[in-house]
Amino acid sequence: MVYTNEILTLAVEIGDSMLRNGAEIYRVEDTVVHILKSYEVKEFDVYVISNGIFASANENQEDACSIVRHVPLGSVNLGKISALNQLARDICEHKISLIDSWEELERCQNLPNYPNSLLVFFCGLGSAGFCYLFGGSALDSLFTFGIGILEQLLLFALKKYKFSKIITNIFASLFVTLLAMLCMLTNLNLLQDKIIIGAIMPLVPGIAFTTAIRDIYNADYLSGTIHLLDALITAICIAVGACLPFVIMNYFGGL
Repeated sequence: MVYTNEILTLAVEIGDSMLRNGAEIYRVEDTVVHILKSYEVKEFDVYVISNGIFASANENQEDACSIVRHVPLGSVNLGKISALNQLARDICEHKISLIDSWEELERCQNLPNYPNSLLVFFCGLGSAGFCYLFGGSALDSLFTFGIGILEQLLLFALKKYKFSKIITNIFASLFVTLLAMLCMLTNLNLLQDKIIIGAIMPLVPGIAFTTAIRDIYNADYLSGTIHLLDALITAICIAVGACLPFVIMNYFGGL
């Protein structure tokens, strides 16, 4: 016999994992609802926001249960989202038992992330590409590639010591700007603004902003507001870090 509490717990746990890895609000809510329907759970309610899941089932029966789950905002991992989507489909089609579903869920949660060396390289490559895209020369892009690599290494260090997102973005953009200023000491024909723009692009909250617009379009106004505020605060932190060296130099007369 399958108990309602077990089904609801599994459904919410899958939704929790999807939300932690950057899945859309409507996708998480739809997944939890479909799992509950597939087990013929009645009288249920599911409410999902950007950082939380509220779910209840069989509210007017003896086995009534409810779950409230806080989910911190995290980074996007499309590989895990895809695996969790497939698990949810298998559950809804009854291709996998409830016990096996927990084992598969654990496997999905423990999927390996990209190697740090790969992230470092592509941060440098992406920074160089954006620099060139915004009008920088090949030489500018080469310097930006090196700055992007150092930037990602800094992000790893800040994450290791558990700095807040606000401090991380300020330090990273400040670090990038200072390195761009040092590049100008080479007396080469470099465009400092293009180097800075290219190097800070990996920090720009493009996904958060896009998610906010999509949530608002889907009438998930609270979730959209949370993502939009997160994107705006991140953008402000980047601007503060990038502008700080110039403000200090201007205050001391360009020295």
